[in-house]
Parts: sequence; structure tokens; C-alpha cells
Amino acid sequence: MTRNSISTLLNPSSGHSRWNSLRFPVAAWVLLAALMVMPLGFSSAFYLHLAVLICLNTFIVSGLALVMHTGQLSLCHAAFVGIGAYVSVLSEMLLGIPFLPAAALGAMAASLVAYLLGSAILRLRGVYFVLITFAFGELFRLFMLDAASVTGGANGIAKIPPASLLGFALDTRQAFYCLAAPLAVASVAFLVAFFRTPKGHALDAVGEQPALAESSGLSVRKSQLFAFTVGSGMAGLGGVLLSRYVGYISPESFSAQVSIAAIIMLVVGGRMSVAGPLIGALIMTPLPELFRGAVQSQNIFYGVSLILILRFLPKGIASLALLRRITGERL
Repeated sequence: MTRNSISTLLNPSSGHSRWNSLRFPVAAWVLLAALMVMPLGFSSAFYLHLAVLICLNTFIVSGLALVMHTGQLSLCHAAFVGIGAYVSVLSEMLLGIPFLPAAALGAMAASLVAYLLGSAILRLRGVYFVLITFAFGELFRLFMLDAASVTGGANGIAKIPPASLLGFALDTRQAFYCLAAPLAVASVAFLVAFFRTPKGHALDAVGEQPALAESSGLSVRKSQLFAFTVGSGMAGLGGVLLSRYVGYISPESFSAQVSIAAIIMLVVGGRMSVAGPLIGALIMTPLPELFRGAVQSQNIFYGVSLILILRFLPKGIASLALLRRITGERL
């Protein structure tokens, strides 16, 4: 990448970049709306359950997409999901705070912890950053296990009250889906809008060539800290919703495997695509269920499927020509 390409990323009017072409045409929004409305017609409770999980995963992975656009790989994304879940649940169940303020507290707590952690570790690069985030994720899990008097320890917290809006309890799959689906669409819309702004171009430049971006006047550390804080806040809000939908949380619900699953969804969908979180969630959320019947070879089928996708589509499924025409992206 040259200095001119950095300038193009920071100033869309100065030239053509892949984000300049990010129009997300009307056809893409119509298709997305159809996908979101379709599950309401499902007669199977299981399929509707999968649809809810796809929406929640889309929202959570969208936060991870912000972090990865700055060139950092976080292995503690699940910890921020857990912070949002635990703070909101304990605020409501122990302090009697209503759902919406408790949800806001959960998201803000995740953002605050991410800001403090990021301020300390974002000077690290490569494997060192990955190892520290992995250690933080494990530290969070162990802390939740040890604080059993408050968190329930390994037994977790059960009978979590459902989410409620305007006095209506979202205690059915259909009702909760009506909340999860708009939030999934909103997360995609946020990425589309954000990566057309100078701040979004700055994150893209930092991720592609941090040294050159720094020499062009960008603060790599500030850009990465912004992405880490906002992305983790989105993860925290996703944890709030996940805890209310499942009705149960435990430290094992937010292990390193959950962070790895989020990374896989983003990479499979398309790490550099705004549609990557949605596509990855659509593919990877139901995939384990397809192989559930083959108990002995389930992990083999899952692994082979993942290897084939990454081998033949290294930029993710979003790089397929048809999908690029629909979204208007150039990957």
C-alpha cells in the first residue's frame, strides 16, 4: 500500500477505494429484510431458535469485525459478552434495576473494561496481543468461577427473567426474534455507514499498514482503542440479549471456544466485508446442527467444511462474485 492509497482511504473523494464502492444497494437491503422476516413463518420451534441465535451471533461478531479491521486478533471477545451478561443479570436480579437500564449498564461495563484493558495492551502486536487477550479471557472465566457467592460459580445463574420492553415480556421465541432481528440488521447498517466515514477509512488504513498510517498522521493506538472499546461494548450488549434469551449463564458459557467460534464466523463470512458477520453467522451457526446426527464424526465433518471454505475462499464467502454484486463491495 502506498501513501496515496492511505490518502484515498482517509478521503473518499480523493480517489477510488473498495469502501467507496460500498453502496449496499436497495436489492441487498430487500434481501436482508426478507431473510429477517422469513423465520416468523417457521412452524418449527427449533428453526426459529436457530434464527434467534443467528441474529445474536451477527450482532456479537459485528463488534469483533471492528477490532479485526484494525489488524488485531482478540481472543477475549467472549469475556466481554460475559461481562455484559453478568453485569446486566446481577443488576436486575440483585439490585432490582429494570431491563433497559441494566442492559445499558452491561454494555457500558464491557466498554469500560475494554478501554482500560486496551489502554494497557494495545501497544503489543501480533502473537503477544493474542496471548494477552487469551489470558484475560481465561482470567475472567476463573474469576466468575471463584466469585461463587455472587455469580453462582460453576452452577451459574438460572431462571433469569426475560427481556421486557414497554411493559411487554419477550418470553417466547417469536417475541424475542422480533427484538433480535432488527438489532442484527442495525449492526449491519452500522458497519455499512461507519466504514463510509473518515473514521472508518482510518481503521481500514491502520489495519492494512499501521506504520504508513502513523506516518500519515493517524494515531494507530487511538484508532485501535476506539475499535476495541466500541466492538467490546457491542459484545457486551449481545451478552445481555443472549442471557435473557437462554435464561441461564455460567462461566463456561463465555470460554475461549466461544471467542474462537466468533473469529471463525467472521473469517468464513469475510473479515473485510461488512456483510461478513451476517454471512458467517448464517453458515456457521446451524452447521454443527447439520452434523449432530453423526456423533462420532461430527467434529471431522465440521473441520473439513471449514478447511474447504478457507481453502477455496480465503477472503470469505462474501468474496463470491454474486454476493459482491449484491452488496456493492470490492474485496
